[in-house]
Amino acid sequence: MRRASTLASSILSRTLSTVSNGAFVPNSAVEHRLIQVALYCNSSRGTSHAPPGRWSSPFSGRAVSIGFAGALASIATVTSMSQEVYAKEPPPRELMPKEVVLYQYEACPFCNKVKAFLDYYDIPYKVVEVNPLSKKEIKWSDYKKVPILMVDGEQMVDSSAIIDQLGEKILPNKTGDIASDDDNEEKKWRGWVDNHLVHVLSPNIYRNTSEALESFDYITSNGNFSFFEKVSVKYAGAAAMYFVSKNLKKKYNITDERAALYEAAETWVDALNGREFLGGTKPNLADLAVYGVLRPIRYLRSGKDMVENTRIGDWYTRMDEVVGEPSRIKA
Repeated sequence: MRRASTLASSILSRTLSTVSNGAFVPNSAVEHRLIQVALYCNSSRGTSHAPPGRWSSPFSGRAVSIGFAGALASIATVTSMSQEVYAKEPPPRELMPKEVVLYQYEACPFCNKVKAFLDYYDIPYKVVEVNPLSKKEIKWSDYKKVPILMVDGEQMVDSSAIIDQLGEKILPNKTGDIASDDDNEEKKWRGWVDNHLVHVLSPNIYRNTSEALESFDYITSNGNFSFFEKVSVKYAGAAAMYFVSKNLKKKYNITDERAALYEAAETWVDALNGREFLGGTKPNLADLAVYGVLRPIRYLRSGKDMVENTRIGDWYTRMDEVVGEPSRIKA
């Protein structure tokens, strides 16, 4: 459930890494599967949960300085405000789905986007890990991509569409005929996540052979692979994706991978304009989308570099506090 948040505590930080989808069309079925694995999912738009980690940044968090005489009162006030800001938002009991099942790849950014939504709104869900090579777990579905979310027997696909459809069911107060400026801002930045942010990630993850191997070590450790698949996918996939990332870099006109990554992070922080979240005192769907896409990549070199060289760490730490522990239950 919610983690207690205290601004008077020691500085918090997060470890981050990166992911992307991409639009590479391979020549063979085997290469096609490897690329799906490397890009974490094959949905053109489109999150299970890696263990949370703190970003290592000397600028993460905020320092609170108080006099001895007012220490207790100040800490109590800060704690109270913090808990109010960093509270989950479960839907009304009568609107809570009875059964939610997510078919996913563990490292898929779009699957993690859906999970960030489910976790923040405290919706219990089961996870079925899909083997990206055989996809036997979703043979029953005509839709052969992930994420697939089953909500009380209804199939939902495509991460952004899933969030919109589920939001209409459980968040009636967020719907309306007239869009406010806040709604338009939220929509704009959700589009930015799908159309820009994900595209700068892959060239960074597979920037060189060592980073490609690091990434595949994480993918195969967290995915649904047999021992043989882990070994073959790690080395063959890393080699393939090293070259694929170069094509993606060219396709999206990226000249310097890290510079593009840092620019995207700074662009997001600038969009916050001094706010705790884009949604103000509480995250909105755009906050959850950025957080979800970045969540599975925190441990890679590119993610650590991002945190060390941009201002995104503070926001991510706040998001980690408000999203809290996953609502995932055993399947």
